[in-house]
Amino acid sequence: MKMAAKIQNALVLHRALRGIDGAEFRFHQTILYNSIYRGDDHLLVNTHVYGVPAAAAPVWHLRKVAGGEIAATYLESFERVWESAVPVPG
Repeated sequence: MKMAAKIQNALVLHRALRGIDGAEFRFHQTILYNSIYRGDDHLLVNTHVYGVPAAAAPVWHLRKVAGGEIAATYLESFERVWESAVPVPG
């Protein structure tokens, strides 16, 4: 599946979430090695595994805790990409 079709599919699948107050979706041009879904200090990290579709790849549920480095690292990565991303139109 081409990237444009994957993006369109994701927007359709997440359509209900886009109407929730406080939920934001943005486009970016960064090459990622995982997909990160964030809700406050909780993260779902869908790892990208060569030859494995995303739906079959592992998903880690991480939570930011004092002194914890793993979630903090993913949060910092998320923020760097988010800063340069643009809101998905309407």
